[in-house]
Amino acid sequence: MAGKRKAANGPDQTGRRVSPRVQEMRQKALDEKERIARERVKFLSEKKAKLCVDASVSKLHASDEEASPKRRTPAKLTAMQKGKQKLDMSETKYDGVKDAHLDVTKCLRFFNKQYLLLVQAKMYRADLKAVTQVIKAKAVLYPRKIMGGLPGIDVGHRFFSRAEMCAVGFHNHWLNGIDYMGIEYRREYKNYTFPLAVSIVMSGQYEDDLDNADTVTYTGQGGHNLTGNKRQIKDQELVRGNMALKNCYEQQVPVRVTRGHNCTSSYTKRVYTYDGLYKVVKFWAQKGVSGFTVYKYRLKRMEGQPELTTDQVNFVYGRIPKSTAEIEGLVCEDISRGLEAMRIPATNRVDEPPVPPSGFTFIKSLMIEPNVKIPKSSTGCNCQGSCTDPRKCACARLNGGNFPYVDLNDGRLIEPRDVVFECGPNCGCGPKCVNRTSQKGQRFHLEVFRSAKKGWAVRSWDYIPAGSPVCEYIGVLRRTADVDTISDNDYIFEMDCQQTMQGLDGRQRRLRDVAVPTNNEVSQSSEDENVPEFCIDAGSKGNVARFINHSCEPNLFVQSVLSSHQDLRLARVVLFAADNIPPLQELTYDYGYTLDSVHGPDGKVKQLTCYCGALGCRKRLY
Repeated sequence: MAGKRKAANGPDQTGRRVSPRVQEMRQKALDEKERIARERVKFLSEKKAKLCVDASVSKLHASDEEASPKRRTPAKLTAMQKGKQKLDMSETKYDGVKDAHLDVTKCLRFFNKQYLLLVQAKMYRADLKAVTQVIKAKAVLYPRKIMGGLPGIDVGHRFFSRAEMCAVGFHNHWLNGIDYMGIEYRREYKNYTFPLAVSIVMSGQYEDDLDNADTVTYTGQGGHNLTGNKRQIKDQELVRGNMALKNCYEQQVPVRVTRGHNCTSSYTKRVYTYDGLYKVVKFWAQKGVSGFTVYKYRLKRMEGQPELTTDQVNFVYGRIPKSTAEIEGLVCEDISRGLEAMRIPATNRVDEPPVPPSGFTFIKSLMIEPNVKIPKSSTGCNCQGSCTDPRKCACARLNGGNFPYVDLNDGRLIEPRDVVFECGPNCGCGPKCVNRTSQKGQRFHLEVFRSAKKGWAVRSWDYIPAGSPVCEYIGVLRRTADVDTISDNDYIFEMDCQQTMQGLDGRQRRLRDVAVPTNNEVSQSSEDENVPEFCIDAGSKGNVARFINHSCEPNLFVQSVLSSHQDLRLARVVLFAADNIPPLQELTYDYGYTLDSVHGPDGKVKQLTCYCGALGCRKRLY
């Protein structure tokens, strides 16, 4: 893999990193359920007080018990081992403060892995079966229903499926629009009458719904042909969810409201946005559009919450500009100069006057230094058209007997690995083969933009599904020893796939179910076995990957990939999505520097402040 020296997360001057990456901070799992419940209710109460949401919410919660470079991906992403259906759901804390957002991320990553495995196994309704796997692993983040907001899920949070909501415990019905507490909660909430609604999802299924953003008229459940013509076919009854919303009205209990929208760039073709807490201010029964009795509930959004983001998600985040005239702050229409399949514009709304990225030449493929010998192409598989049978595919055998990718959304990596063996030039399959996923070129509309503190950065205009390749790190392939004399170059990415697989120098291991070739080509010739022999220099020549910034809690990870040969020292460096990434969210990965590991020409330790903004930020890049 690699070790990169880009200091885009701080000032422009840095040194080359030479020591191992920081291990992600973790804490051992809390074994007792009561301790977990106390931590959650404490965080929840503090959050409600901060939002200044009315006193009734506080009352309810008071009673609730409850890889830059050298490091490819954080420990939280690689905790799963093959065949183990269990997730480390220990609560992540930094300086005694629980990072609930990171716990949500961990839960969703586990769900996505189960989902992709089940898709690969061609299981019907893989999303629902993945929820079952999460439940079996006792990995549902909020297994008990909670009134009000949930820690780590802020207003504006976007879910990519109803199943994701179930996996977290945000809304526990994949089909029903009303999630409610039943009479089994009476012991915990002695002063309330049950059932009580905790969450509703508005997804345009009911013909009598009326949505005016801050005020909603919601139609109760039942009597609706959900799988047919979407019309009301019989009278509704005041039971279950309908009774739960009526009780919320009478007892002034807030309800979480989530809106669903069609979204062509989402991998499920839907996106669900959490819009905050609402109170039921009125309910009544009436004859609906189709002539049957329906129950109607008017909900009003509670004050003191962040502004609604639904319109932004629906009309801005999901929309690609039709022309460059629509892009604010445009300073370059395409930094790739037509080399990529999609234009990569650059915008600058920070500098005055605005300037474009400069000082480099965009290249689409690696340039090789004369003293670097590329191994001959390896013998490929005999598959025809596309590789489908892992029992017959030689490349699948290298990956431990199965394909690392699932044939979904043009190919998605199921989980990070030490190395991925892809099909190459001598394979019988064609370019559309799923085992060539990282070779298929740019698939997302990317934008380079100027940030206030971190210099140039990268974001996508499209939704990026977890496991999708975003870009390869491209530059000049050099011997590591040759870059020691190059000063002020912040874009050196050391290729340390072999060191990682051997676990040298504290490097983090991953899924190891691969057949590592044993020949002279993969021997380590460096005098220091911890120092990779080769690196990628994107200082003067590179692609969009050189602009991607560091984060201590990133949404991308680095994956080593072998396709044309099997030399671990020269594995390709590809950045993959660790999460489902919504449009316009900055793309980041962990540079993995160890503190005090970078020295200047005078031998003194250099320091650089980290501006990633994560709760678990290490405060310094190195």
